[in-house]
Formats: sequence, C-alpha cells, structure tokens
Amino acid sequence: MPRVSLFIADDVGLGKTIEAGLILRELLLRQKVHRVVVIAPPSVVLQWQGEMESRFGLGFAVMDRAYISEMRRQRGWGINPWATHTRFILSQALVRDEAYAGPLRDWLGEEGKQALLILDEAHNAAPASGSKFAIDSKLTRAIRDLAGRFEHKLFLSATPHNGHSNSFSALLEILDPTRFCRGVAVRKQDLEDVMVRRLKEDLRQIGVELPERLVVPEVIDGLPSDTPELRLAELLSRYREQRNQRLAAAGKRERAAENLVIANLQKRLLSSIAAFDRTLQVHCTTLKKRSAQASRRRPPRLETLDLLAESIDGDDERAEGDEQELLQEADAQHEAAVCSALQASDEDWQLLRQMQEIAQAARYEPDSRVRRLEQLIRQHLCPRLGQDGAEWAGERLLIFTEYADTKDWLERRVRELIAGSDQAEARIATFHGGIGDERREAIKRSFNSPPAEDPLRILIATDAAREGVNLQNHCKRLVHFDVPWNPGRMEQRNGRIDRTLQRAPQVYCHYFVLPQRPEDTVLDTVVRKTDQIRQELGCLPPVVIRKLNDLLAKGINPTALAATLAEIEGLDQEEAFRRTRLLLEEELEGSRERKDKLESQVGTLERYLERSRKWLNFSSGLFRSALNTSLQLTGQNNGQAGEPLALRPRDPAQATADPDRAIWEFPNAEELPGGDAVWGDVLDALRPPRQPGQKLWQWRQETALQPVVFRDPQEVNADRVHLHLEHPTTRPS
Repeated sequence: MPRVSLFIADDVGLGKTIEAGLILRELLLRQKVHRVVVIAPPSVVLQWQGEMESRFGLGFAVMDRAYISEMRRQRGWGINPWATHTRFILSQALVRDEAYAGPLRDWLGEEGKQALLILDEAHNAAPASGSKFAIDSKLTRAIRDLAGRFEHKLFLSATPHNGHSNSFSALLEILDPTRFCRGVAVRKQDLEDVMVRRLKEDLRQIGVELPERLVVPEVIDGLPSDTPELRLAELLSRYREQRNQRLAAAGKRERAAENLVIANLQKRLLSSIAAFDRTLQVHCTTLKKRSAQASRRRPPRLETLDLLAESIDGDDERAEGDEQELLQEADAQHEAAVCSALQASDEDWQLLRQMQEIAQAARYEPDSRVRRLEQLIRQHLCPRLGQDGAEWAGERLLIFTEYADTKDWLERRVRELIAGSDQAEARIATFHGGIGDERREAIKRSFNSPPAEDPLRILIATDAAREGVNLQNHCKRLVHFDVPWNPGRMEQRNGRIDRTLQRAPQVYCHYFVLPQRPEDTVLDTVVRKTDQIRQELGCLPPVVIRKLNDLLAKGINPTALAATLAEIEGLDQEEAFRRTRLLLEEELEGSRERKDKLESQVGTLERYLERSRKWLNFSSGLFRSALNTSLQLTGQNNGQAGEPLALRPRDPAQATADPDRAIWEFPNAEELPGGDAVWGDVLDALRPPRQPGQKLWQWRQETALQPVVFRDPQEVNADRVHLHLEHPTTRPS
C-alpha cells in the first residue's frame, strides 16, 4: 500500500498488539513513518508501552498531564509537548480533550506526512447506531477530526461490526475515505483490501495450539424458600407485576422510565444484596420526595440514563474517575428515572418495606454464591482452607463482577473466608477503574508472576479489566460472580484468560445459577445459547448480542418466562440470524479454500526467515557470545581484576545441554565498572517495573535484576527478560 490503511479484526486474545508492532517496525524500516500516535483505552495504555519496549525496542511516551508538566518544566511553558518526541500513546479518555487534541493537530499539520495512527479497540469510535446516518459520539468526532491528518492508519478491534451497517460504514470511512462512505453499503471486495480477520478456529486449522474453553454452570439448588436472595427476587417480581397493571394507561416515556427502573433493580439484586440495598434506598427515598412534592419532573432523555441500561467498562472516560462519584451518578440517574415513572401505591409501599427489611438484614452476610465460591477456592487453590496457616497451591483465580458495591462486599466476604491462611492479607487484590496506571500495572504483574514468587492468588475485577488485559499467565479459572446481561461483555471477560500464551490446555469459566430464581433460568439460557452459537460459528455475531440486549432491556418478567425462554432458544431460527450465518459460513468456506494457500505462504515466509538468518549469520549462540565479549572487554578496559565479566547460567547443566533455552544472570551494577552511575539506564531495562511512589534510587537499590533468556519463552513472563537485537539492553546507545 502506498498509504497503509488496515483494520486488524482478529478474535479476542490472538495478539493484535503484536501484529500492530510488526507492521509499525516494517514501516519504520522502510522509512515510511517517522511519527506514531497510539490511541488506546485507559486500561491498556501502560501495557502498550511495555509491549512496544520489550518486544520491539520502541520507546513510547505516554501523553498525559504528568508528561506535559514535565516538558513545560524542562523546556518552558510555550513548548508544544507533542514536539518533544516522535512516538506517543494517548488514552481514549483524553483524545476528546481539546487541551490534548489541539496541540496534536498543530504538530501533525494538515497532511501528517509519514505519521501513523494506531487506534486500539476501534469499535469504540464507531458512531452510535440506529439512525439512518449514524450519530457521532464525542470520541467519533475526535477520531474523525484527527484521522485525516495521518498518512497511515491502523485500526484494531475484535468486534469491528456492531450489527448496524450504517455505523460500520462510518467507521470504515474514518479509516479509508477513498474506499468507503458513511451511509453507503460496504462492498465485500473493498473490505477484503483493508481488513484482516482471523478467528481462533482459523488458527487451529494451520496447527496453532489454543486452549479449549469450558463454560461451567455452578448450580445452587435446594435453598430454603426464605433465603434472602430468593425472597427478594419474589417480592421484586410482585412489585413489578403490580406496577405493570397500572402501566397500560401511561405514556411512552413513562413506560420506558419504568422499565429502566425495574431492570436496574433486577440487575443490582442479581449482582448482590449489598448493591441492591443501595439502589433500593435511593428508590424509596425518591418516591417519598415525589409524593411529598406532589409534582412530576419532566421525563429525562433516555440516553442520559446510560448507567441504568448498562454499567460502564474500561473504555468509558468515567471508568478512570473516583468510584464514589460514579456511584453517586448512578444514584442520580436512578432517581431521575423514578421521578418520571409511576407513583407508588399503598400496595407498592408494603412490598418496598418488606424488601428494605430483608435487604438491610442480609446486606453484610455471605450468600449462597459465596459459599459455593468457598468450595471452589478449597478445591483448586487452598485445600486446607479454614485451618490456621493453610498453604496455597500455585493456581490463581479471576473473579468478575459488574458493580463497585458488589466488588467491595465480595472482597470483604472473601477476606473473611481466607482469614488465618498463609499470608492471607496478600492473597487477594481488586482491579477496577480509578486505581491509577501504576497500581494497575503492579497488580497485573503480580497476578502474572510465578506463584512461588508472588503470594497473590485471587483477583476481583470489575469490567474495567474486560478488554485488552493479559491475565492468563498462571490463571486458567475465571468466575462470573454476576452474569452480565450483555453477552458481549461475558465474551470479553472470558477473553482475559482464553488467549494465546495460555499455558493450560483448557480454561474454565464458571458462573452461578439458582434454578429457584426465574431470572437465573433466563440468564442461564442466554449463556448456554450464546456459547453454543460461538462454538458453531467461531464467534458471537453482533446480531445475537443486539437481539438479546433488546430482549432484556425491559427487565426479566417471571410471568412471561416461557415466552422469553422460547425466544432465546429460537435465536438461531430467525431470518436475521440465518442471513448472518450464511455470510459467516461463506467467509469460513473462503477461509477453508485459502487454507492450502495460507500454509504455502507460511512455508515461504519460514524459508525467507531461515535464509535471512543464514545471510546475517545470526543465532542466539553468536548473539550471547557477542554480549559476553562486550562485557569482558568492558572489564579489561577498566582494569577489572578477578573473574571476567560474563553472563552466568542459572543452571549450568541446562546451559550445556540446551543453551538457547537456558536462563542466564546478567552482571549486577556492583560488578560493572562505574556502577549505577554508568550502567543504571541500561540495567533498568532488566528490572521489574517501579512501584507507585517509588523513587528511582529506591527502585534500583531494592530490586534485583531479572534473569535473561535468548529464545522467546512463548508465555506472558513477569520473571525474566527476553533479550533480542532490539532490546534496550543490547541496542547501541
């Protein structure tokens, strides 16, 4: 391509970041690109920086408030911070801010020659769907304004198509306006020129080993009828039915607000009684105020009540804010919806008081799911759980939940479960929005570290961790403490451990089912049906996600349970799904036809690679010898006495038998002439990342150098460094 416009739409967990790095390195070698801007969700900004540094030796500056302040301190207030470097990573939450976008436009100019834009999770920039021309969001407008100023563009997303062709064509127009136009149907031949899409099944066809995903329902049956989670669900169902009888005469907006209110109460109850109790208090307080004022508020626009329709995730700019502020915003939205819904009758208040009494008595107690979670922890993580000093196995567990209230409540319950076990305080951590980049990276590193070296075993995460985050290194079990009503979110959660470089041949995704609760029956059917479709087609089509979202948008009505279940089971019989299936099967058939050609191309490229190795006379053994020679010359030139400087094998026997896969120790600062004063910047590339608030001198003093390897270990490593020709340690300064 004279101008690179590519859309990498590979399945979740297949390494789109690495593919982008390969393309970027190729463009740099061809001198087609001199400036690069990566725009990524806030949760993966530092992950992008680390991957580019360790895999490709490419240093990226993270453009944020701290970087701007530092540049102004060094170079003066009038400096354009974008002019201080050539490669940047910017959060999607900040690209909408004119304080960042304005100077970026000035730096790029009108044409942005030899500039590359990499947009991660590009589907976030797709316009809102549903209208004829698709409505631009703030992020859409920001990306649209910037994209035209880059000569080259690279979009990444595992879900490129949201099911609305208008929105999809508008996103493609941002990528390549010469081929695509919003509102105009996308032609297959044009799409093939710019899009690369591989499903996990495609990779299995050419021999790539990927883990098998097992979705495991944890069925909890036989509970007493007065169990709080069952009793509250029954009362909430009666409350809904009472109000529905009066809803027939209401207006359209009033009915919509009522549906949002009930659906939000249901979601919070199915998440936890602690989350439900908070929203129920807001609900009752608002009804009392409304009754006292004897007036109705003007119905709000439904799009302003987005936190009732669906909780935020890591791509929302509010995800990086204070959790308490977000909870207050959710409360305010529920209050606004209640003010536009029905008044409460005497019968309604009778049910509300009963629910309040039960919820307040049970909100701090473990429920039946916590007791089943205790069994899972005892079975897989800590066999002697409950005994003092109980030792932990080497396995790790990732637990997802949707709401901050549930996350806080669940953390307290799990800490109570594991109290008294070995290093109990260090065994659990939480991963959520607003914790800060450094803290987030420290948690990810701990969770991916070898279990023998880091005590962390259980990570409780909100949906801030559902996209782009690598957590598979020593974790093959995931628990959905609450099942998200959007099946696309569950797919993204599962993708945190169902990824390339997963060590285990099988990964287990557990979720809880209470058969005595009708709402659980519906969600269990959703999970089973979507998993069946995913296995049949290799992916979860947007038409399925959209249909289920529309079906559950008004809440789950237990009185219409049979009809709801029948509609879910019949998803794959609908005309829209059949059309989607035919398109996907046509695409997969084309993939099968291309299999022989693809294998031939892979074989050709492998021969090219081997020819290049021979021409360069490169091998890991020669590379290691060159490093050893450099270290020896360094010591001799500085009059070092004693044993010559060199890499030392951690296991001499392995180094003799298989030196390419052996682990080697690099000389530390005390052994090297000049110490940290001369070698500090070089050796920093071999240290684990700095902890939040840690000073440079403290970091160097308190951390040991990590060992190095010369062959890619094919895993997410947190305990060793892969040395290659582009690594900062081996690159000429």
